[in-house]
Amino acid sequence: MINPSAQGWVDKFFNTYYLLSATNLYSLKDFYCKTRETGFIYGHVVIIDTQEPLSTEGWTSEEVTKVALLNTLFGIYQLTNENAEKSTFIDLAFDFYNFMHPKGFSFFKKILPSESKTIQLEKIIDSRIQTNDNIISKNFSHILTNALLFIDVLAFYNYLIKGKFTKDYVQKLEEIIVGVVSLSLTTKSNKSQYDDLLIKLFETSVRYTKFSGFKINDLNALNFSFLENDLEKFYIMDLAGMAIWGDEKMERNEVAFLYDLGSILLIEQFYIIESLTVIDAFIKKYRNDIPYFNYSNPIKHFYDQTTQSVVMLITRNKKRLLKELTESKELVKLLAASTTRELDNNEKKRMKKQLLDVCKTIPSLTIFLLPGGSLLLPILIKFIPQLLPSAFNENLD
Repeated sequence: MINPSAQGWVDKFFNTYYLLSATNLYSLKDFYCKTRETGFIYGHVVIIDTQEPLSTEGWTSEEVTKVALLNTLFGIYQLTNENAEKSTFIDLAFDFYNFMHPKGFSFFKKILPSESKTIQLEKIIDSRIQTNDNIISKNFSHILTNALLFIDVLAFYNYLIKGKFTKDYVQKLEEIIVGVVSLSLTTKSNKSQYDDLLIKLFETSVRYTKFSGFKINDLNALNFSFLENDLEKFYIMDLAGMAIWGDEKMERNEVAFLYDLGSILLIEQFYIIESLTVIDAFIKKYRNDIPYFNYSNPIKHFYDQTTQSVVMLITRNKKRLLKELTESKELVKLLAASTTRELDNNEKKRMKKQLLDVCKTIPSLTIFLLPGGSLLLPILIKFIPQLLPSAFNENLD
């Protein structure tokens, strides 16, 4: 089992789930369609396509996205190299991100020169999927931020083919994507809350372009001649379809816009239809799990995301938590009593104080020690009786 939040997960991923001696024979289109099936294109990964089955049960969405980004980068590397080697890939990926974000950028400050390139790459990938500074906006808007991560894959492919990285490539590609999405949204006769949210999410997702300040009137104003391969064109078409999907119905002007875009990109009509069909099926299947569709109550969404993270931390630290609990007899008694009666205020204070002492001994649970962390204690208190032996819970008799 891989823990993508612990050091060494990249090595374990390659040693366990990838057969590096196998040759990837996919074409660009096959690779793209397989990547799209995983949900990586849409920013909501539902499966990681590896040669050995990989379970993501109990992972956070950020952890799934980290491994998916690594896997997709390695997949595009396989397309350009008949003899794909892990060590060579690590070197190339690290150098690529060094060119993409020079040392002055914040997440490179976390890297120590003495660390191996594999560990440094883990830190880069971790920072790459966390682009929002505010924790509430991060939990609320990461879906589109992560959808635009495929730009990293396109830029890496360009870097592998040409042997050099140009920041101009990423900037121009992002400009085209922002322009197409902006025009896609303006084709709607009636805008919905979904469309307004989508605009806000793209504004927090772009890295080199000001989404709100991008004003164009038609597709001809965009420099599509800059595009060089089918991966770029398929991706732009899918993002346009994703932007238009909102109300689950296609107006004539929306269909006409997509066909015009396809004509400019030299994409056959059957792919446009396929793109919309796949988007429709994917969103309908996973709508309840995709964060940006839960826009009606962002505070509830934030709480749900936080609860999920806390439960995950408790589950992963179950053995250590049990050990600490057994050494705190008064705490165990209070927890046992809480399953049968309401604790008084004094007992609650003592229990919370001792719980915080327990959390101090487990580094990953330091979230409870942060300002406001005590607000999460009810989640911990609610979950802990499930970890206690059945003898402590009389309700199970």
